[in-house]
Amino acid sequence: MKDNKTVVLFLIKFFGSYLLLFLLYSFYLNKTQNEIAPFACAPITKTVAEQTKYLLDSFGYPTELVQDTETLALKLFINGKITALIVEGCNAISIIILFIAFIIAFAGKFKSTILYILFGSLLIYFTNIVRIVIISIAIYEYPQYQDVLHEIIFPSIIYGITFLLWFIWIRNYSTLKK
Repeated sequence: MKDNKTVVLFLIKFFGSYLLLFLLYSFYLNKTQNEIAPFACAPITKTVAEQTKYLLDSFGYPTELVQDTETLALKLFINGKITALIVEGCNAISIIILFIAFIIAFAGKFKSTILYILFGSLLIYFTNIVRIVIISIAIYEYPQYQDVLHEIIFPSIIYGITFLLWFIWIRNYSTLKK
């Protein structure tokens, strides 16, 4: 019976925290995006796009960002060639919410849980920006591989780092290790 209680408690913590964070994020999106013309992305999506542009420019790839006139996407151009459409799903917030819900469900000591959530969220966020930079350069240099790069290789980076962080958390910090 104790095993069932542990599983039920895990599910309540996971889905409860996920739902709460998801609802807060949805509220934020509803208040900050303009889904009718003139379109405007949420500030966090625009920030991710601007940080991506900064890194691309730093690496010698002249980049321009343009708000799409028909969607909530920001078009990213390298040397006048479109390499990415940065949309809400590209800002990694949904993955960070999933990460946080998992860590809360497997919570450890309060201080280590909070610090790990902060560290992990920042690592996922910055890994995501680097991922967008690399995929943009790869698509610019090798456009024939766009589908495999976007659909398989680069999602595995962001999900891989999230899974690795979960594994490290469970192995080293969670009080539900046993």
